[in-house]
Amino acid sequence: MVNRKTAQKIRKTHRYLGVFLGLQFLLWTISGLYFSWTNIEDIHGDHFKRKKAQVTAFDNLISPSTLSKKMESISIREINKQPYYLINNKQLFNAKTGLIKNGINKEEALSVAKRYIKDEMQVKDIQLIKKVGKHHEYRKKLLPAYVISYHGNDQLKAYISQKDGRFQTVRHQSWRWFDFLWMTHTMDYNTRDNFNTTLLRAFSILGLVTVLSGFLLWFTTSPNIRKLVKKMKSEKIKVKI
Repeated sequence: MVNRKTAQKIRKTHRYLGVFLGLQFLLWTISGLYFSWTNIEDIHGDHFKRKKAQVTAFDNLISPSTLSKKMESISIREINKQPYYLINNKQLFNAKTGLIKNGINKEEALSVAKRYIKDEMQVKDIQLIKKVGKHHEYRKKLLPAYVISYHGNDQLKAYISQKDGRFQTVRHQSWRWFDFLWMTHTMDYNTRDNFNTTLLRAFSILGLVTVLSGFLLWFTTSPNIRKLVKKMKSEKIKVKI
């Protein structure tokens, strides 16, 4: 067994580590509870979207090969009930006339959102954003983009790429809470998406040290352990005699 002075040092180390790490442990617990008690589909905002986006069938479309000599990829976009080819993920072409389209306007962005968002959601406002901060809810996605705000306590927002008319994503209050708690869980206060931060690794190691010091403190201060050690020592002495 360790002496009283060493036991006091272990107790003090455990106490200070507990105070230092306590807040982060609390955040890990709260965020973990939130993650386990929420439906990830609700976080994605699926309950605001149609089960299947409205699609219009088109005919008499021109051949995409007449629009670009080098074609790596092609997809079709419906924008305000008109068909467009998106070629090489760069340029929109009217699929009937072949004319180049340089981005979409607010009315067209609203028409795209209407194909995805349920009818009961009423539009409150629409704005064009050209840049966002690293903590913005619409980070690491195509810009410029239209942000369409809807009425309601959920503060729903839909994001539509201005360049190619792609429906990007939705954001709402529950997602914002999830995003904030995810940041505290991963301890990535820069980009919120890195699960291998130095800070997280350091706190994980210190957390392990705290737990081990707690076990060590229990072992060195437990009356039952002390009795057991004394008993073992006395038995050894008897055996020697």
